[in-house]
Amino acid sequence: RKVHISGGSMELTGLSCIFPVPDILKTARFYTDSLGFRAVGYVECEEPHICLYRDKTEIILLKANTDRVFTNRELYGYGYDAYLYTSEMEELEKQLRRNRVKIARPLSMTDYKNREFVSEDIDGRWIAFGRKED
Repeated sequence: RKVHISGGSMELTGLSCIFPVPDILKTARFYTDSLGFRAVGYVECEEPHICLYRDKTEIILLKANTDRVFTNRELYGYGYDAYLYTSEMEELEKQLRRNRVKIARPLSMTDYKNREFVSEDIDGRWIAFGRKED
C-alpha cells in the first residue's frame, strides 16, 4: 500500500548523505579511485570534512569520534546506508567490479519493484544503486 504525503508547493532540490568516518582521507580515496567521485576537501575547517561529487550526487565525509563505522545493518538489523539512483545500473556494476569494489548483492529486481545492486564501501557501509521500475 502506498501512502502519499503532500508537501505543498515547496520543492526540495537535493540531498546529501552524511557519512562520519574514522579517516576522511582514506575514505575519500576509496570513493574517488573506486567509485568515480570527485573530492573537494575542507580539512582545515573547524569541522573538517570532504565533499564527494558524482553527477548529481553528493556525499559528505565527516571526521568521526570513533575508530569504526557502525552500519545500519549493525545498528538496526537491516538496511542500506545510502540509496543512490542511476539509469545505467548494469554498466555501473561492471565498473565497480573492475575496480574491485565488493558487491554485497548483485543486480536484481526487488519485491518493491526496484532494479538494484548493493556495494560495500571501505568502511563497511552498504550503498545501493537502483531505479524504480514501473
